[in-house]
Amino acid sequence: MASYHVAQYNIAKMRAELDDPVMQGFVSRLDELNHLADATLGCVWRHHTEDGTSTSIRAYKDKLVIINMSIWESIDALRAFTYRSDHGPMYAARHIWFEPMEGHTLVLWWVPAGAIPDASQGKVRLELLRRRGPSSQAFTMKERFPPPDE
Repeated sequence: MASYHVAQYNIAKMRAELDDPVMQGFVSRLDELNHLADATLGCVWRHHTEDGTSTSIRAYKDKLVIINMSIWESIDALRAFTYRSDHGPMYAARHIWFEPMEGHTLVLWWVPAGAIPDASQGKVRLELLRRRGPSSQAFTMKERFPPPDE
């Protein structure tokens, strides 16, 4: 068993509020995609509120910015879910529902197996990545760092 898992935190700026018709294609698939993530080999944990999503969390002044956070056994497992599962086409179509944002919008970092960081820790890690660039404390899928025990 691995002694570390990878945490991911990402943000996106919606084009409109969730109840706006522009967001309907995204909202209509949320439950399906969340269930897919939960059932995907390598998914350890997914941040959610009582409604089963993270869309009600507003961690930023801009109320159109939503968050997503999860923990995976490996970066490869996260990558397979993101790009090669039924999530892939939704990710490819993100421009329909989300505005482009400046800087990094996704950050990865290693957590001890069994640890569950909170969303505020994800926000701190993303800010660290934006300020200093990729490091062992905050990195991207393209610019990876190994777990501390390697």
